[in-house]
Amino acid sequence: MPAYEYVTVNVFTDVRFGGNPLAVFPDATGLTDAQMQSLAREFNYSETTFVLPPTDPRHSARVRIFTPALELPFAGHPNVGTGYVLATRAASLPEHFTFEEGAGLVRVHILKDADGRPNGARISAPQALSIGVAVPTETVAACASLEPQEIATLAHEPLVASVGIPFVIAEVTSVAALSRATPDLGAFRRAAHLIAELSGRLNLLLYARVGGDATRLRARMFAPLVGVVEDPATGSANAALAALLTSIAPGDTLDLAYDIEQGEELGRPSRLFATARKEAEGPVLATIAGTCVDVMHGRVEV
Repeated sequence: MPAYEYVTVNVFTDVRFGGNPLAVFPDATGLTDAQMQSLAREFNYSETTFVLPPTDPRHSARVRIFTPALELPFAGHPNVGTGYVLATRAASLPEHFTFEEGAGLVRVHILKDADGRPNGARISAPQALSIGVAVPTETVAACASLEPQEIATLAHEPLVASVGIPFVIAEVTSVAALSRATPDLGAFRRAAHLIAELSGRLNLLLYARVGGDATRLRARMFAPLVGVVEDPATGSANAALAALLTSIAPGDTLDLAYDIEQGEELGRPSRLFATARKEAEGPVLATIAGTCVDVMHGRVEV
C-alpha cells in the first residue's frame, strides 16, 4: 500500500499543545476524495489539509481542506498552518505562497522569527466581506444555550457574514456569558434548516469585547453540524468578524487591527491577529495571522 507523510502543528499559538491542531499532508498526490475524507475523520481535528500540484503553474499549490465530516472551500488556521509547514520544508524560504482553493486564491505571507526562520503566517482572505441575512436573537441564544438578553445587538444584530465561508456572527454581552455558552445540537439543526442561505449548515461565531475595547476580543466558534462541536481557533470566522466590525466602524477609509483570544474554554488558548481595511464604497478586505508550533510527523498507509 502507498504511504503518505503527514505533519501536525499547533496553529495560533507559540506554546506546544496550545492553539488549534492541524494535520498537513505535504504531498497528497494520488489520494482519492474518499481517502482524504477518511484520513480527516481519523485525525479528528477541526481540519486536515492535503497539498496537491497547482492547476496554474504560477501558483504554489492546490490545497484541499477537510473537516471530519466534509470538505471546505476555505478556512483560516489550515492555511496558516499549511503555509508554515511548506515554508519549513522549502529549500529557499519564500516570502509568500499562493494557494488555489474552492473559495478562490489565498495569498499566504510567511512570518519569521528574530533568526529569520519561519514561525507562522499571515493570510489574505480570498473574498471581500459579504453580509447576508439577519438571524433572530432568540435563535442564536438557543443555539448557544444562552438567554436572549445575553446577545448584544447595539453594534449589529446577529447576521451571516463571509470572507470565503459563511458564519453567523453575534456579539455576547460579556466574557462571562461567552464562557457559559454551550452548543445545543437540536437548536443548531432547527436553525440551519430555517436559514436557506446556510444550505443546512450553521457555523456560529460568538464574541465579546474585552474591557470594552472594540479591537480586543474574545471569541468562540461552534459548528456541530460539520463535525466540529467547538473550534479552538477559527481564522476564517475571525477574519469575517474583523471585516464586519471595520465595515460598521465610523469613517469612510479605515484600517483596523484586532487582537482576538479563542480556545480558553477548551484548554487550548489561542491568539489571532486580524486586520481589515475599507475604502469609501469599495470592498472590505481582511487578513488573519498567527504563529505555529511543530508537534508530530509520521507516515500513514492507505
